[in-house]
Amino acid sequence: MIPYATFTYVVLAIFAGVPSILLGLGGRIGRLTLLTRLALLVSTATMLALQYSDVAVHWPFGATRDIWLVVAFAALQWVTALVFLRVRARVDHHWPFFVALALGLSPLIAAKVVPAVAPDSTFGFLGISYVTFRALDVIFGIQDRLIRSLPAVPIFAYLFFFPTISAGPIDRFRRFQQDWERPRDRAALLNDVDAAVHHIFTGLLYKFILAALIRDNWLAAATDGTGLLNGVSYMYAYSLYLFFDFAGYSAFAIGISYLFGIHTPENFNRPFLARDIRDFWERWHISLSAWFRDHIYLRSVLAMTKRGWFKSRYTSSYIGFILTFGLMGFWHGLALHYILYGFYHAALLIGHDLFTRGNKRRRWWGRGRAWQAAGIFLTVHAVCFGFLLFSGRLTGGG
Repeated sequence: MIPYATFTYVVLAIFAGVPSILLGLGGRIGRLTLLTRLALLVSTATMLALQYSDVAVHWPFGATRDIWLVVAFAALQWVTALVFLRVRARVDHHWPFFVALALGLSPLIAAKVVPAVAPDSTFGFLGISYVTFRALDVIFGIQDRLIRSLPAVPIFAYLFFFPTISAGPIDRFRRFQQDWERPRDRAALLNDVDAAVHHIFTGLLYKFILAALIRDNWLAAATDGTGLLNGVSYMYAYSLYLFFDFAGYSAFAIGISYLFGIHTPENFNRPFLARDIRDFWERWHISLSAWFRDHIYLRSVLAMTKRGWFKSRYTSSYIGFILTFGLMGFWHGLALHYILYGFYHAALLIGHDLFTRGNKRRRWWGRGRAWQAAGIFLTVHAVCFGFLLFSGRLTGGG
C-alpha cells in the first residue's frame, strides 16, 4: 500500500489518529501522556505492517519481505547510533564519525547500486531515503554533542513515524523529541485538530483534484506529443503536477502528524513566487534543502575555510554548492537526469551569487515591484527547466 496514493490510505491514516484524539478529549492529559505515546507507537506499527508486509523485494541473494528489511534497517541504525554515542563520549577523533556515517548510509547506497549492477533486482523499501536522512541527523547530532542520550522508543517513533516515512518532510530528532515529551492538554489538542483539518483538506485539493486534473487533461497529452512547443507544454505541465502532487502528500503527512501532537515542519511555501533561485530553495522541499544546507553545505564550507584550501571564501562556497547539489542529485538516483538536475541547480546558485556581487558595483538589476516581478518570472522558468531535466525527458530517462 503506497502512502497517500489513494483516498483509502488517507482515510486509514486519519482513523489511526483517532485514539490519540480520544485520549485528549477529557481535558488535562499530563497523566495520559504514556497512553498517547502508546497510541502513536501502535498506529505506526500497524500502518508499517499494512505498507510493507505484502511486498517482496528481489535482490541478488533472493526475495525478502520489505517488513524484514525495515526491521533490519532499524536495528542497524539503532546499534550504529548507540555505539557511536558511547565512542564519541570517550574519544575526540573524526574516524568514528565517518565510520558511523558510512554504516548509516550503507543501506541507501545498496538500494541505489544494486538495481544498477543487477537490473532484475531491487533492494530497499519505500521511504528508505527519507528514513536514512532522519537516521543521519541523529549521527550529526551526536557528533555535535547535541544528542547525549538515545532512548529506544522515541528513536523508533522518530525514524518510522508513519505519516512521514515515505516522502517526508524530513524532521529532526531533537525537534521531534520535544513534541514527543510535551503533554497535550485539551486546548493544545483542539489547535492540533484544527491544523490537521486544514492540512488534510489542502492535501485533498492539491493531490486528488488539482494534480489529478493536470495529469489527466494536460500532462498525459503532452507526454505523448513531439516537437518544441509540445516539449514546452510538457515542461509546464510536469512542473505544476510535481508541485501539487508533492505538496499534496506533504500536506497529508503534516496533517496526520498533528493528530498525534507531532508538529512536523512545513515543506512548501509558495515556491513559484520565489524572487530568485536562493529564495526558491527556502520555499521548495524546505525540510530537504535545510537538511543539505546544515549537514552538507555549511559543514563543507567551514571545513574548507578552516583548512585554508582556497584563498577566496567564495570559492569554498561554490565548491560547497557543487558538492551539496551534486549529492542531492545522486540522492534522487544514479540516472543521468537526476545528476544533471543536481549540478544544474548548483550552477544556478553560483551564477546567482556572481550576479548579485557584480550587481552591487554595476547596478544591472534594480528594485521595485517591476524588478521583483521580473525576478519571479525568470526564476519560475529556470526552475521549470530544471524540472524538465529532472523528469528525464531530455535524456531519454523519463
